Amino acid sequence: MLKLTKKADYALMAMKHLADRAHEGTGSASAKDVADSFGIPPEALAKILQRLAKAGLLQSQHGTNGGYTLARDPGMISAFEVIRAIDGPLFITSCVTVRGECDQSDRCNVREPLRRVSHGIEELLRGISILEMTEESGNGKTRSDRTKSATEFVTIG
Repeated sequence: MLKLTKKADYALMAMKHLADRAHEGTGSASAKDVADSFGIPPEALAKILQRLAKAGLLQSQHGTNGGYTLARDPGMISAFEVIRAIDGPLFITSCVTVRGECDQSDRCNVREPLRRVSHGIEELLRGISILEMTEESGNGKTRSDRTKSATEFVTIG
């Protein structure tokens, strides 16, 4: 099962929160403010926000009115970039890595299908911007035309 880490979840939540603040014109937010908004441990979130800043996704400002703001327009920051900044490369199996070798390499009959699945997941996450991330409404169908279900992007056959 492919599952995001809790750190990646927190990073996406924080990025969406900061995107909403930018849209409202309320400015930067401290790590403590964001952590308090979501009940996230402040120390953990501070480290996550520092990683996002190091990756160039956030800007940090020191001082009394300091805090974090998005480094770019939220429509230009993808979920993939955020996840990669926190968790590193996203692989569903070791044979999709750069070296891509294992004990079964010579006999493997699923390497290419798994590579396509991994690529499809990556493309799906690249197609979702922080701006587009919204809570689903009652019918669960709140998606832009660019954001398709994973089954539309990933075919194994």
